[in-house]
Amino acid sequence: MEEGASRIRRRVSVHKRTRPGSASACAAPAEAERAPGEAEEEEEEGAGARRRKTAQPAEAQPAEAQPAEVHPAGSSRPSRSPGQTPVIPTSQQPGAGDQHYDSEEDMFGDYDSFSENSILAQVEDLEQRYMQLPEQGKHATDLASEDLHSESIKNELSVTHVSDFTECKTNEQTENQTGGEDAAAEPGDDPLYDVPSSQVLCFDDLQSSSDDLHHQSTQERDRSSSSHKTGNEELQHQPNDEMSSKVQTSSDTNRRKSIKDFLKSAMTGNAKAQIPVFSRNKQLKEALLSEEMNVAKETIESSSSDLGPFYSLPSKVRDLYVQFKGIEKLYEWQHTCLTLSCVQERKNLIYSLPTSGGKTLVAEILMLQELLCRRKDVLMILPYVALVQEKISGLSSFGIELGFFVEEYAGSKGRFPPTKRREKKSLYIATIEKAHSLVNSLIETGRISSLGLVVVDELHMIGEGSRGAILEMTLAKVIYTSKTTQIIGMSATLNNVKDLQEFLQAEYYSSQFRPVELKEYLKINDTIYEVDSKAESSMTFSRLLHYKYSDSLRKMDPDHLVALVTEVIPNYSCLVFCPSKKNCENVAEMLCKFLDKEYLKHREKEKCELMKNLRSSSSGHLCPILRRTVPFGVAYHHGGLTGEERKLLEEAYSAGVLCLLTCTSTLAAGVNLPARRVILRAPYVAKEFLKRNQYKQMIGRAGRAGIDTTGESILILQEKDKQKVLELITRPPENCYSHLVQQFTKGIQALFLSLIGLKIATNLGDIYNFMNGTFFGVQQKILLKEKSLWEMTVESLRYLTEKGLLQKKPVSESGEELQCHFHITKLGRASFKGAIDLAYCDTLYRDLKKGLEGLVLENLLHLIYLTTPYDLVSQCDPDWMIYFRQISQLTPAEQNVATLLGVSESYIAKKASGQTTRKKVDKNIVNRLYLSFVLYALLKETNVWSVSEKFNLPRGSVQNLLTGAASFSSCVLHFCEGRAKQLFSAGYRSLMHLASADPEVLIRTIDHLSRRQARQIVSSAKMLLQEKAEALREEVEELLKVPADVPSAAASPAQTPKAT
Repeated sequence: MEEGASRIRRRVSVHKRTRPGSASACAAPAEAERAPGEAEEEEEEGAGARRRKTAQPAEAQPAEAQPAEVHPAGSSRPSRSPGQTPVIPTSQQPGAGDQHYDSEEDMFGDYDSFSENSILAQVEDLEQRYMQLPEQGKHATDLASEDLHSESIKNELSVTHVSDFTECKTNEQTENQTGGEDAAAEPGDDPLYDVPSSQVLCFDDLQSSSDDLHHQSTQERDRSSSSHKTGNEELQHQPNDEMSSKVQTSSDTNRRKSIKDFLKSAMTGNAKAQIPVFSRNKQLKEALLSEEMNVAKETIESSSSDLGPFYSLPSKVRDLYVQFKGIEKLYEWQHTCLTLSCVQERKNLIYSLPTSGGKTLVAEILMLQELLCRRKDVLMILPYVALVQEKISGLSSFGIELGFFVEEYAGSKGRFPPTKRREKKSLYIATIEKAHSLVNSLIETGRISSLGLVVVDELHMIGEGSRGAILEMTLAKVIYTSKTTQIIGMSATLNNVKDLQEFLQAEYYSSQFRPVELKEYLKINDTIYEVDSKAESSMTFSRLLHYKYSDSLRKMDPDHLVALVTEVIPNYSCLVFCPSKKNCENVAEMLCKFLDKEYLKHREKEKCELMKNLRSSSSGHLCPILRRTVPFGVAYHHGGLTGEERKLLEEAYSAGVLCLLTCTSTLAAGVNLPARRVILRAPYVAKEFLKRNQYKQMIGRAGRAGIDTTGESILILQEKDKQKVLELITRPPENCYSHLVQQFTKGIQALFLSLIGLKIATNLGDIYNFMNGTFFGVQQKILLKEKSLWEMTVESLRYLTEKGLLQKKPVSESGEELQCHFHITKLGRASFKGAIDLAYCDTLYRDLKKGLEGLVLENLLHLIYLTTPYDLVSQCDPDWMIYFRQISQLTPAEQNVATLLGVSESYIAKKASGQTTRKKVDKNIVNRLYLSFVLYALLKETNVWSVSEKFNLPRGSVQNLLTGAASFSSCVLHFCEGRAKQLFSAGYRSLMHLASADPEVLIRTIDHLSRRQARQIVSSAKMLLQEKAEALREEVEELLKVPADVPSAAASPAQTPKAT
């Protein structure tokens, strides 16, 4: 802002100095003859006149015309009178460039150019023309000035701050002050402070003869005016010519008269104009937001106990929470947590509360502080894609209003490294795997310090398998590489918090607050017991179920689900957790068979609309089970649904259109769908007995804040499971243990490879020290029984070296073992870059190398096979009849792919007919090819429903396969980037370059490239180029073809068709 104002001031002063005005030429000698006392007296009188003419109340001035507060570096902010509202300069306000100026008093918008199209330049033009034609110019100048000023006052002049014009006058009074060291004058010191800038500009022109604008020598003025190359330069350089002097004086007098008349009318119009209330209010709101942001920044930087309008954030944030989420007031625990000294000092924090306690809101406020006040990027880690998408949807509106980016890192989405932004900061919302890749890319590019805050939801996931190992690696790298990044972890189920505190170097806060009271019940046969920790048996009798059951109903519903759900629905919502996907569908259908027909009338119109949307989202298909259950307000929810179906059902449930969902345990850890009553169909997840953490997450969905006064959970159990269930409800949550070593290839080995690849730690001693700081290092005494951490470290590095992923640098005889250095190989770098599971990296390399020797490019089947994920192969169970039907329908070119992979049609035929096969074929290749057929069919048909029917697979499984393949193909791309970069660096920057390449030159310029591979690359490029050319030719022919339905002469005699 200061630079822009300074630039405008320089432009104005230059134009005023270089104006070849006739008045200045004639006035200079007269001024020289005056006595100094007279000149001073005249100056005082002129200043007094200006004060009298321009004195206006400050309140009458529109917001747009108020002067900007410009504070040079090192200067203090000017004091403001009590009650004065701070105003943001127009150029700094959001959308200032687009807004419509509806205030009559300030008519010139945000036009700030003083170049050749400005009012000053145009006046100069008129003067030059007048001097060329002295006799005719007199009248013409007056008319031109009239037109010019009346037009310019409406459209062209810019809103230039009064302090700038005051400064310009000061600059012109002094010979030496014309540089870039201008400073804004104090607003209160200038008599023109309250005058709109549009009037000040013209007022300067009126007072130009009496002001000290012409104290420069005649010589300087002549040099300045010589830059204007007019045809009458000689006339300007003859000040002693009497005739010329008279003409110029006459011209100047007439011009000033004309300008004065139109200024009077313009000022009268300004005085009469009304200031719209909306414009003023908008300016005041924006000004308040800006001031609060400044206060918040100062508060954050000074670590003051003064929290500002809304926890160091502007009050607009509070208003947005009311507008978007309906949150008007924070809970007491949230206020306490946000005002903790460790939070104020930016220490790491772990906090734990029951589900639905409002944990996320605290994290969101801390994230907004980091983004808006500290101006740092933020990473939020969530366990599932659905949660990421839900959070993206919820926070995008905040990003738009408050000026930061919200970026999704889930599935195939995300950019590595992320885009570097100069002004606006980014909130990265990522799954566990994507967050790890994101942190790696920031470390590699030296930008990890730009990450101000990392928030981890469901922190207990650190103890769950391979995903827990990846989360641990991510957090350990952040702690090790960036001392300024704060980490916030939250969870509803934490037990061994001290281990996590030591790992994260964090403080701990917990509360048992729950906005809605939760009552837990157990149901055995017809009896319902309430869970009571004070009772001896941990439960007390509550009531008996009284519901008239027919024999057929008792047989179909032995657990009395119908009785339990009809106590709640349709007026309240209910969730029924089932052990398996199939059980979800069966329970939903069974309930609808015995529900009263009255349920069909409840919100009937909305249910019809939902079914219509479900059908349109699936290309006209609708699941038969949903077709029967949705009219009753019932639906199932599990991984077998497509993404579109899941979203529609969740929205309908949240809106109350659906009142009951039968679901699997994944919903408990997924999106937030609370209910009045939660029923657990059995204490099992699949065939495994329920864990305490899972139980707490499921029953935590009971009770909706702001809607229900209480929430209920009912666990249905058999007598045989009674003892196990009593232990389940009384014991504390399970401890979290590191899986860094248990998940060998996805854990400790992958960690060491990335540490060396990113150069975080490259010698044995540094790697060992890093391991001591991990969650595994904290728990090593518990987890390591037979080997020490040192032995585990050495063993893992040896394994990676033997596998060809690392190379050990030779150590001198005197060198210590701790200083043994490692560096990453090309295969290791490709595996680390592509985030490939080390169990599959050599298999992938072998497949790609084999494919390079004989890659089939006549179709896409071979490429699809190479990007089919390995981890889904073990879950695949092919239908051999479908497999045989698919392989027998392949074209000869597609058959070549199967033959190249070693899968023959005869082998599949024998498997389909149940015969034994003597030929040994790799089962993984066979299963992977089957999944490739599913993806290939999906590519050709682009309809999940038809493909799922063709292969007899759940549509959700087909979509999961597609998502997995998209993600794995991204990994393969990064895995292969090394060769692509080699080709690019060697000058082969397009397909045409490769098609025209000489294989012999390729061999010499590209490392480790065989002659056969070079020829294959060239021939493949030529084939792809030829295919592209053929496609373009077909497109041209199609464009030139005359449409068959062109109206003929007989059809429309009035129109004669033109020849094509």
